[in-house]
Amino acid sequence: MGSYYIWTIGCQMNVADSEQLGHQLENMGYHAVMSPEGADVVVLNSCVVRQHAEDKVSGKLFNLRSLKKSRPDTIVGLMGCMVGPKTDDLRRRFPHVDVFMRPQVFDPVLELAKARAEALRSGSRQASTEACYEPQPTTTAALSHTAFIPIIHGCDHFCTFCIVPYRRGRERSRLISDIRDEVETLVGRGVREVTLLGQKVDSYGQDLVDRPDLADLFHALHDVDGLDRIRFLTSFPMGITDKIIASVRDLDKVCEHFNIPIQSGDDDVLLAMRRGYTVEGYLDVVGKIRAAVPGVGLSTDIIVGFPGETDRQFDNTYKLLEDVQFDVVHVAAYSERQGTIASRTQPDDVPLAVKKERLRAVEELQKDISEKINAELVGQKLVILVEDRKKDKWEGRTRTGKLVYFPAGATDLKGSLATIYIESASPWSLQGSLIAID
Repeated sequence: MGSYYIWTIGCQMNVADSEQLGHQLENMGYHAVMSPEGADVVVLNSCVVRQHAEDKVSGKLFNLRSLKKSRPDTIVGLMGCMVGPKTDDLRRRFPHVDVFMRPQVFDPVLELAKARAEALRSGSRQASTEACYEPQPTTTAALSHTAFIPIIHGCDHFCTFCIVPYRRGRERSRLISDIRDEVETLVGRGVREVTLLGQKVDSYGQDLVDRPDLADLFHALHDVDGLDRIRFLTSFPMGITDKIIASVRDLDKVCEHFNIPIQSGDDDVLLAMRRGYTVEGYLDVVGKIRAAVPGVGLSTDIIVGFPGETDRQFDNTYKLLEDVQFDVVHVAAYSERQGTIASRTQPDDVPLAVKKERLRAVEELQKDISEKINAELVGQKLVILVEDRKKDKWEGRTRTGKLVYFPAGATDLKGSLATIYIESASPWSLQGSLIAID
């Protein structure tokens, strides 16, 4: 019937959205291709959390002008967080784009895709935009042994630096029964590990009538036959309850890994960010997790150069990272986002050179910390789920999120649980040799 190409940048929620759109197009008879030049439907799934991401999307969109000029029948769409409630500016900047879609809003491009297919079948080259697309259940076979499962969309916590609530809307949880049905379907197609997604994943269920929580969902998915691992992200510090921690401790399939952004190690900066907690409160949560789940993997997010951040305030963040010893730290320099509270009330007054220096300091510190943590794993036997092959090595992750590589032989091990003897370590990954396959 036709072909499609989806390009994705940004968070795992965007990845999940792109996968869902791809499944819907395939249900209509379209097939995926590797470049926009060979596609009848081209969609860019955008991110604007950082300026670099937005610039990259804009560059991709401008590059599609020549394609649209040479092939006017190609449907070009933009989706994701770059698309807000008003699209006048986007339409002015990118007149060659046929449709603009906010996150999780797929119908506009699906309607055009269906109309195009019907026009081709009738012998016409023009697709009527009046055709009505009726969404169908996903029937596409899984392409991987891992899958992202959005369980709650949107965010009700309006941090001053964040554009996400304005683009993804308020929090909306899915029913446990619907999530379980999706997981069972994916497992039937070969998926062995799912990652439950939310902007604040531990807010799951608060908007539902019977108010189930993330721990209840863990329990509901734990007995799905064939499912080996359950991951979850991203956690909000004050949303992590004792019940959630206990479920991670007690349920064998739930992986011992928390991604808990702190953003700053200074209380005044956290207040300016409207994060809703103090450093002491954050550390209390971390302490509870480590006491209940020995060997747990912990990662966090840091913003350096937030408006008004002083040297002393940055030093507080640096010291927190030294003290907590996270496995992974995702760090970014503050980037003003139009439409956020900060863009209206907090001047971006930290010089770019200072931001870059603070960024470099955090990266160097975390490199040393990660190298030390990973070195302690040398000589141990770790179980990974083999996810992919990169040249002459297989790669996979431990339950705590460590990336592991080992030599690839002739046997296809993708999707297997492999026991690996760890022989060496770097700040970013572990290297080892295969002992056994489950």
